[in-house]
Amino acid sequence: GDNMSKCLIIVGSRRDGNSLKLAKKIKKELKKDRIISNIIVPGNQKIYVCTGCMDCDENGVCDYCRNFDKNIKPFWKPQENRFDELEEIAAKIRKAGEGQDYDCILGLSGGADSSYLAYIAVEVMHLRPLIFVVDTGWNLNVAVENIEKIVKGLNLDMYTEVVNWKEMADLQLSFFKASISSCDQPQDHAIFAAIYNYAVKHKIKYVLTGSNSATEFIRPPVEWIYMNDTVMLKDIHRKFGKIPLKTYPLCGMLKYRIIYRYFYGMKRVFPLDFVVYDKEQAMDLLHEKFGWTKYENKHYENVFTRFFEGYYLPHKFGFDTRKNVCSNQILTCTMTREEALKILETSPYDPEQMELDKEYVAKKMGITATEFDDIIARPNKTPKDYRNQMWIIKLGVLISRIFEGEKRNLRF
Repeated sequence: GDNMSKCLIIVGSRRDGNSLKLAKKIKKELKKDRIISNIIVPGNQKIYVCTGCMDCDENGVCDYCRNFDKNIKPFWKPQENRFDELEEIAAKIRKAGEGQDYDCILGLSGGADSSYLAYIAVEVMHLRPLIFVVDTGWNLNVAVENIEKIVKGLNLDMYTEVVNWKEMADLQLSFFKASISSCDQPQDHAIFAAIYNYAVKHKIKYVLTGSNSATEFIRPPVEWIYMNDTVMLKDIHRKFGKIPLKTYPLCGMLKYRIIYRYFYGMKRVFPLDFVVYDKEQAMDLLHEKFGWTKYENKHYENVFTRFFEGYYLPHKFGFDTRKNVCSNQILTCTMTREEALKILETSPYDPEQMELDKEYVAKKMGITATEFDDIIARPNKTPKDYRNQMWIIKLGVLISRIFEGEKRNLRF
């Protein structure tokens, strides 16, 4: 009527995709008070889409694509098996392991990369790896079953390290309370730290890793996921944690890249970079040979990571890790941009399952779903809001590029 009041609310965010989400949230809250509102998106906004992958600058090409064209594509041969080079590496590993039960160690999550790596290590490289599994308390049954299928199918020995659950839960809750995007660091760090620490302790010189150029040369920006900073980890836990980290495995970048490598002789090897690695074909092979089961998305063998990547990152920060996964596949010609865009039009995973996961994650960390929602709704923070060693990590990346041939674009 004539007495109706009108108000213009301008919503903005420095993070891509958050403005519209925030506007919808405001509209929802206003509706509770029976206030009618409309969302108007200005028509003069210019949206850039990279001519190569899915993200770009104002010139239509992103730094990842420029780096790929300049530093990776000229030297990378994804359709060529480099078995001669791989055999040279395998021979060194076998020789180093003479007289020992195992000549290398391999971390197995049950996912495609690590499972296919195990197959390559045994059937192609003829190695005797110890399968190392880290139980962080979050693996789905499908992951556990896949691990068992690979271990039994290849007749391998397995060692499982169980992370103290009370310490893990307290640290993960601390990261959520810190309100940063890297809430998967406690789990991710524990896995790699446990493997490296075990290898050095038991004098296993070679660590096989499933990291590879075919699926991972486009890494999420540090703004999205910032890992391996033990200074930040300890500072966040000091501020928000309640349980001392007495047994939680720690191994910072300086330790595993310098101390473990040059003083203890530990070497990391990336076999999947020497073979044709078409992920779909690899998963088909694993299924045919071992009955291995495929997951919905990368890293979805783990309920925490599924929730973290499928809900927490896109909901709180507007970050969708499927972008870098799909962009990687576009540049390697295993997916078209049109196929990728269709994937991004869908939800990361089923909304009903997401709500169940949220309640499950909250309960495992010892809080209610309502308390969890309140924590997630806190103002966003970044690693710069806490003590960190980002300068050391940047230096490490620089050294890797100069001395180790690191060619990926690691965006800080």
